[in-house]
Amino acid sequence: MNLFARTLWLVVLPVVLAPAAILRGQQSSAHVAPEPRAWTTAEDHQNMMAQLGIRKLRPGPSGNESAPDQANYDESTANPFPNLPEVLALKNGASVTTADMWWKQRRPEIVEDFDREVLGRVPSNAPKVTWSVVNTTQGLLGSYRVIGKQLVGHVDNSSYPTTSVEIQMTLVTPSDVVGPVPVMMMFGSGVLPQALGGPAPAGRGGPPPAAVAGGDPPATEQLIAAGWGFASISPASIQADNGAGLTKGVIGLVNKGQPRKPDDWGSLRAWAWGASRGLDYLETDKGVDATRVGIEGVSRYGKAALVTMAFDTRFAVVLVGSSGEGGAKLHRRNWGEQVENLTGAGEYHWMAGNFMKYGAAEADFGSRNAGDIPVDAHQLIALCAPRPTFISYGVPEKGDSKWLDHQGSYMAAVAAGPVFRLLGAKDLGSSDDYKAERMPAVNVSRLDGHLAWRQHDGGHTDGPNWKHFIPWANRLLTRAAK
Repeated sequence: MNLFARTLWLVVLPVVLAPAAILRGQQSSAHVAPEPRAWTTAEDHQNMMAQLGIRKLRPGPSGNESAPDQANYDESTANPFPNLPEVLALKNGASVTTADMWWKQRRPEIVEDFDREVLGRVPSNAPKVTWSVVNTTQGLLGSYRVIGKQLVGHVDNSSYPTTSVEIQMTLVTPSDVVGPVPVMMMFGSGVLPQALGGPAPAGRGGPPPAAVAGGDPPATEQLIAAGWGFASISPASIQADNGAGLTKGVIGLVNKGQPRKPDDWGSLRAWAWGASRGLDYLETDKGVDATRVGIEGVSRYGKAALVTMAFDTRFAVVLVGSSGEGGAKLHRRNWGEQVENLTGAGEYHWMAGNFMKYGAAEADFGSRNAGDIPVDAHQLIALCAPRPTFISYGVPEKGDSKWLDHQGSYMAAVAAGPVFRLLGAKDLGSSDDYKAERMPAVNVSRLDGHLAWRQHDGGHTDGPNWKHFIPWANRLLTRAAK
């Protein structure tokens, strides 16, 4: 080889080999999982603001009624956006007049708006969950013989082994009932009751209280006495209840430890996804009537119960306890907690990142407010139709704060009524004039229909309403089964 040829080869060889070397390097690095972002809530919140081009958010009002920035509790100024989005009109303006139009056209439009703008999307690559029974025990719950199972849902983390998620759930069924039983799934601890070998309640040396407010037995005993079972699923084992946890839990697992995109799911949607995976297990348990499984929660878990029912039509009934803003309360109401509270650093993780746009004071897109949200709570309730849907609240005097906006939640239920009727179910029995309708007096029940309302005289709990909920659910689910 002459000098010129040798020199040319030395120049060309690296160029020829470089793509192969680069490709090998890319293949190698592709298998290296990124480290999860160990961000604080403030850092994650700021990152989402930057993604959305938001420079300033409006602060939410204070729940302290003596604070200078206290929330509004004046009904005369509570409806700055009095007209709700139409629930039975397509985006092109056409009226929805048949059940077929609802299921095939209008419902998908509403779901898309909630997915994109409010709650976030469950990703198409959401992991599979494999359930195992880690403990089975028998014992007494009150005076009733029961069988308890401790369950673990192993979430497939093969795509990102750095993050492990194991869903904690229990199932308790009456042992003296022949055949499969209906079950109420509750957002709770996910551990067996102490009487069945579970841990003692945190901070207590003795047994849990024997009754709820009003002297009623605990909901669990009322269910067993009525021939139901109950499941307790732990939302914390699915997804953390804070912004710092968004790079962990099932959301972090799917995102490989990296921050969310604006339309990614928030904690409410993740908790609902976990409940659906719990229902997957219940469908395999021969002791459970999977056609009669309900979902229940109080406060933020009341929001999650409503979201679960709205998006998973396999759930047969729901008890929504004191859910407030982000649940049954209308976003457009200026009463108590506001959209701006949900877009702040304390609560934004419940929602899609895109929801923060509606609390923006200054942004690349200008500013937006509650009146700009394409959907509202009445449509979330309508997504539950025609299945039995029970909206429950207590009274401010006992601790179910005015902050929750009981009247605004009743208005949302009224506005959802036309969808229940369209689908052959019975609504609250009120008029459709949500602007004029006022909620019934305390302890006056609206339980004649598939859409139900009751404000009990207790506090921030649904405990006093269980004795009304169970016979109501029995009546409607037995009728549906015939």
